[in-house]
Amino acid sequence: MTSIKRLPILILLLVAGVFLASSMSNPVKNPPGKYEKILRNITDMLKEAHYSPQAIDDEFSKKIYFRFFENIDLNKNIFLQSDIESLKKYETKIDDEMKGAQVEFFIAAGHLFDKRMEEAALLYKEILAKPFDFTIEESIITSPEKLKFPSNEAERKDSWRKFLKYQALERYVDLLEIREKNKERSDFKVKSDAELEKDAREKVTQVMERIFERYRYKFNEEDKFNVFVKTITNAMDPHTEFFPPVDKRYFDEQMSGRFFGIGASLVYDEGNIKISTLLAGSPAWKSGELQVGDIIMKVGQGKEDPLELTGYVVEDAVKLIRGKKGTEVKLTLKKQDGAIKTISLIRDEIIQDETFARSAIINNGTGKLGYIYLPEFYADFDRPNGSRCFIDVAKEIEKLKENKVDGIIMDLRNNGGGSLYDVVQMVGLFIDKGPIVQVKDRDGKPNILEDKNKSVAYDGPLAVMVNEFSASASEIFAAAIQDYGRGVIIGSTSTYGKGTVQRNIGLDPEAGFLSSNSDLGTIKLTLQKFYRVNGGSTQLKGVSSDIVLPDNYEYLKLREKDDPDALPWDEVSKAPIISWNSGYDIATIQKLSNSRLQNSDAFKLIKENTDWLAKQNDKEYSLNLEKYQKDQKAISATFRQIEALKKLQEEIDITSLPQDADRFSYDKGKQDRFNQWIKNLKRDIYIDQASRVENDMIIQRNIAMGKKPAEETKKPF
Repeated sequence: MTSIKRLPILILLLVAGVFLASSMSNPVKNPPGKYEKILRNITDMLKEAHYSPQAIDDEFSKKIYFRFFENIDLNKNIFLQSDIESLKKYETKIDDEMKGAQVEFFIAAGHLFDKRMEEAALLYKEILAKPFDFTIEESIITSPEKLKFPSNEAERKDSWRKFLKYQALERYVDLLEIREKNKERSDFKVKSDAELEKDAREKVTQVMERIFERYRYKFNEEDKFNVFVKTITNAMDPHTEFFPPVDKRYFDEQMSGRFFGIGASLVYDEGNIKISTLLAGSPAWKSGELQVGDIIMKVGQGKEDPLELTGYVVEDAVKLIRGKKGTEVKLTLKKQDGAIKTISLIRDEIIQDETFARSAIINNGTGKLGYIYLPEFYADFDRPNGSRCFIDVAKEIEKLKENKVDGIIMDLRNNGGGSLYDVVQMVGLFIDKGPIVQVKDRDGKPNILEDKNKSVAYDGPLAVMVNEFSASASEIFAAAIQDYGRGVIIGSTSTYGKGTVQRNIGLDPEAGFLSSNSDLGTIKLTLQKFYRVNGGSTQLKGVSSDIVLPDNYEYLKLREKDDPDALPWDEVSKAPIISWNSGYDIATIQKLSNSRLQNSDAFKLIKENTDWLAKQNDKEYSLNLEKYQKDQKAISATFRQIEALKKLQEEIDITSLPQDADRFSYDKGKQDRFNQWIKNLKRDIYIDQASRVENDMIIQRNIAMGKKPAEETKKPF
């Protein structure tokens, strides 16, 4: 998230003033309870301060009404369609509740959920008591968007039957594979198919028991209220969110990194806890065994028996994974290829100095290229002399210049953003003074943020690597470099597409709105929007790469544009800039790159496999054992092939800078990981392609400057 700690206090004071005036002019007849206070305060914040507020009316009420049912019953197997109809009187009253009326809807829906949940508990026990027949030809739809609430009891029971059968089939196939791999071992007990099928059902029963235990004892009225309010805030846009006090503390821990854990952020996805991101330098990242998309099936504390996570929410999973420094946590993972793997990690505080900018040198046969890796736009706002990414990048540039590099590659892949101030300063390292980004609130004219320093730290060829997870500040950097014609953007078809700014505001007037920690909770509110200097927003569209390289994330629908509640793209007037004289023609660079890609079997296969995987996202899953195994085998083989294709057969010549050879000599573990980082770069097919593109840029620039191309001392790059 782009930092907005420097936002004008005037915005917040204006919000507070409007809120207090609104509260005084619209008194509630009965003294409001906690729910009414929170909902009313949030509603006023949304109406008066959100960048693009929707009308709080009957139509908005209807949208929230249906989404709430979907959000507390993701698999649509608890409620009946008649339940949604039975509470129809609330369909157009939620907007009234938001404006001060007594809060009743979520309570009524919650009571109905509890009743239906107990009925479903009887269903799963009845269904799992009997063996499944995996020879029958039938299938299941798992996508929540395609599911419908059952129209009657019979449909609901059949929905549960298929759901439980699918869960059992997954486990049954895993058990069959374990038996096949271990059947020759003398100490391994070989079970029959019937015994393994029973074991699979027992495992599913244990999972269901934990899910329904959570429903009964953890999913209380306040939890349902939190879901209700988050349904409302997320309907405004994906990044406007309500944080109850406990969630806010969790959020602050995530942002500060001041906790002991493994350094992986998690996401709840269709009943599973998945790895969403890995923090560079963390135990999870260092292990090299966790990847984005891995499902965490179990968590074990040292030698204790592990607990299955199916049915847990993210916060519960995090509480299990976090612990005291130096203690062991064991994770049982289901990899994207279907393989089951158990790994052991030692909890530690997230070490920030391993997440800072670092660089390397690529020897390409005709010269040297500088490579700078920046995992995030970090900034220590709490200490005057704290780390700042633009200062660190400037230092890396100076070191690369001392090594007489012919060009620089800036790697912003998976960089989710950070400090707005620092990205403006960082662009300034590569251009003369001028506009970098435009920032606009909902009522004002765009405010142009400029680099006012005429000095240029580096004026040579520049390439910027991005992917689908390059977001926010990364997109500001890439967009400015592209708009000025300062460098070439290389990567996925487009970046993430987050062009909005949020601010945490407390909901308790007595504590003060400037305090982001309130007993009533906090709202993370979208207040502003980013625009490129060419006038277009980075919102939704992101930044399109000049050179597109096929990758295996393209098929994942995880960008901003894939969220139906994302704010739309729009544009403002262009900011006047002086384009950079790059010395190369982008059309020629693209032509040369496309020619290489057309002759690359690796990238052809990555593209074909990615397209094939995209089609698997929308398919139904067979509940027939043979078909299921065949499908899973194909998917697993495809993932393995992509992973292999992403690694070069012959290493690139990449070395650390002489100044960094012993960068972490004071810590053997860190030094080993730094050396491993260099080793991993040598096999990266995307760095290889970026290097080739930059080599084309250097040759064209030299020709434009009248320089004779250097003779190759090694094989052509």
